[in-house]
Amino acid sequence: MIKIQNVSKSYKKGEKVIDDISLEIKDGEIFGFIGQNGAGKTTTIKMMTGILEIDEGDILIDGKSIVNEPVEAKKMFGLVPDNPDMFLKFSGIEYLNFIADCYNISKEERIKRIEELSKKFEIYDELDNKIENYSHGMRQKIVIIGVLLHNPKNWILDEPITGLDPKSSFDLKELMKEHAIKGNTVFFSTHILEIAEKLCDRIAIINKGKIIFLGTLDDLKNKYGNEKSLEEIFLNLIKMGDNNE
Repeated sequence: MIKIQNVSKSYKKGEKVIDDISLEIKDGEIFGFIGQNGAGKTTTIKMMTGILEIDEGDILIDGKSIVNEPVEAKKMFGLVPDNPDMFLKFSGIEYLNFIADCYNISKEERIKRIEELSKKFEIYDELDNKIENYSHGMRQKIVIIGVLLHNPKNWILDEPITGLDPKSSFDLKELMKEHAIKGNTVFFSTHILEIAEKLCDRIAIINKGKIIFLGTLDDLKNKYGNEKSLEEIFLNLIKMGDNNE
């Protein structure tokens, strides 16, 4: 379970990029965090994962405070960031073994998990090559595999589908469903509404650092026009929020 409690963030004094948001992502659900580019999705995720400091409020990962217990909290999740360009001088297998070392995964277990996941994402034959020579999609795959290696209870995924080929995209979405069915938590950001519609138990829509909707997609349609497409409803909500400033 992930709890975001009255969290705010400013990069410039008096200008909040995240403005007093509160969310509770339950065990066993896939939660979609939806917004346009620049709405505050990545900033929120960076605070959830301890990359950015929180100015106000707190975030709890399975009861562990990212503010007061950062090391313990970070053991509770796996993060797929919005940019997979990291550890580029490592080979794929060096990167995965580095991640396995960080989480004290046994030699026997890591061999099994690396083979299983790299074959699923069709990157097994590329593991000896340097990540700097990978395509964007391959880099995305190796980061995803690294996140899944230690099988964290909470998945935090920032635009995870971007750059994936259709099969890998399908495989990841199936893994997200399986993870939630087992009683775990999946939190992912996206601006692709069709993905959210097919995957999410609940969604939050963020605009200019504020949550403007929280609930199920049925709630959204019932409240703002069942005859309209999800895209129309989303754009109207954004427009309404801009007009209310």
